Amino acid sequence: MAISFEGQVAVVTGAGAGLGRAYALDLAKRGAKVVVNDLGGDPHGQGENRAAAQKVVDEIKEAGGEAVANFDSVADYDGGFNIVKTAIDNYGRLDVVICNAGILRDVAFHNMSEDDWDKVFAVHIKGSFTVLRAAWPVFRQQSYGRVVLTTSSSGIYGQFGQANYGAAKTAMLGLMNVLKQEGAKYNVMVNTVGPVAGTRLTQTVMPQEMVDRLKPEYVVPAVTYMVAKECTDSGLIIEAGAGNFNRAAIVKGPGLQPGLDDIKDAEWVQANWDKITSLEGAEPMWRTGQTLREHLAEKQAQG
Repeated sequence: MAISFEGQVAVVTGAGAGLGRAYALDLAKRGAKVVVNDLGGDPHGQGENRAAAQKVVDEIKEAGGEAVANFDSVADYDGGFNIVKTAIDNYGRLDVVICNAGILRDVAFHNMSEDDWDKVFAVHIKGSFTVLRAAWPVFRQQSYGRVVLTTSSSGIYGQFGQANYGAAKTAMLGLMNVLKQEGAKYNVMVNTVGPVAGTRLTQTVMPQEMVDRLKPEYVVPAVTYMVAKECTDSGLIIEAGAGNFNRAAIVKGPGLQPGLDDIKDAEWVQANWDKITSLEGAEPMWRTGQTLREHLAEKQAQG
């Protein structure tokens, strides 16, 4: 059955180009009314230009869809509020938020400035907070919402020269893992995409030939599905792009449980290091103290 967003409203941040534009176009094609947010800064977070977001809005309208531009910065708390307000003022509701806005300030850690650190965190992780903080009461009130956050292989596995970016992208996983729990009883599903695509950002670190081949459209199907009403999974990390779709996960190994009868020493840890660090039989977790398997069994039992 075709996935439709008729009657739904979506916010896509950083939608003036690249991945955000591709998400916005696909959602609009499927019937969503889209708030196209983009400050229009450069890949390093400098400057602004309203033409980028407006151009995408024009594309959507020319194709017969509905969209409105928003030029606020996600890094500003009032900006996040205004992005959501744009959706409510124009369309009366909000169903989907895709937190896609981002910048790069790549530099080896020993050369990284405070500004390099702060600006990346402001756009990526604070920028996700500001928009979702404004959207959350709407989702709770209507008992519905779909959210996709954006991580990166740099945040999941690490990449040289991206301590700021990688740390911010790992923070997305922490945010997802809390919001998936807080949103569960309100039918708010929160997932995370780890995209691989040629964009203005990756153009600064990829050869142009690779940028041209890794089209954002290869990522779109995963994101479109994750923000559809048909997707009832939450708390998943999906890597998509470059002809690949897969799940990544933080898992917990079985480890050892020596109990509280006596305090072990470092030599005991050394002697048991292989067992402590083994991932044989490891499982993904739903929350602290509960595996995903246990959570799903509990959910099924509750009907």
